[in-house]
Amino acid sequence: QVKAMPKKDSTVPVIKKVYPSPPGSAGVDHFYSSCTACHLCVAACPAHVLQPSFLEHGVFNILQPYLDNAAAYCTFECIRCTEVCPTGALLPVNVKKKKTLQIGKTNFVKENCVVETEGTACGACSEHCPTKAVIMVPYKNNLKIPEVRNDYCVGCGACEYACPTKPYKAIYVEGNPIHQIAKEAPEERFEQEVNYKEEFPF
Repeated sequence: QVKAMPKKDSTVPVIKKVYPSPPGSAGVDHFYSSCTACHLCVAACPAHVLQPSFLEHGVFNILQPYLDNAAAYCTFECIRCTEVCPTGALLPVNVKKKKTLQIGKTNFVKENCVVETEGTACGACSEHCPTKAVIMVPYKNNLKIPEVRNDYCVGCGACEYACPTKPYKAIYVEGNPIHQIAKEAPEERFEQEVNYKEEFPF
């Protein structure tokens, strides 16, 4: 597995217009109007990606949970938050539907990527994408650089979590205001097993 350790700070700020709302929320408007910030989903989330918001959802929605992909990412087959929500802010979602539920889309900032800035091989984002929405394509000097295929992206944030650049990530998830359905990835995209228990040193 290839993980670069950046020598320089990244320079292009990442500003999310919409932070992803949890699976089952259907979109931010339904979530904002139904969530009471009880934090049962935050407590139940095994990955600890769900965190109480400060201003991520805006000044009128303080403490409503958001997906903090700097801390973790939404595990591909997990639906625990949808099982504990008492208000209907998170509607039931089965595992099959969760695998194509697109809560956000991935953005790649080449100017922050170590492949571009330092001429160093990486690939952490692609290696940890469960749907292979992020693939590595040939680049200069025999290197490969990420390419995003958002048709297959579910917005889980594994790529963002894995990206080693600091302070700004080279790849990040922008939330979908209304959740969408991703294309089901072809079988060969799942050849590489994702190790969800791996700890990153950065």
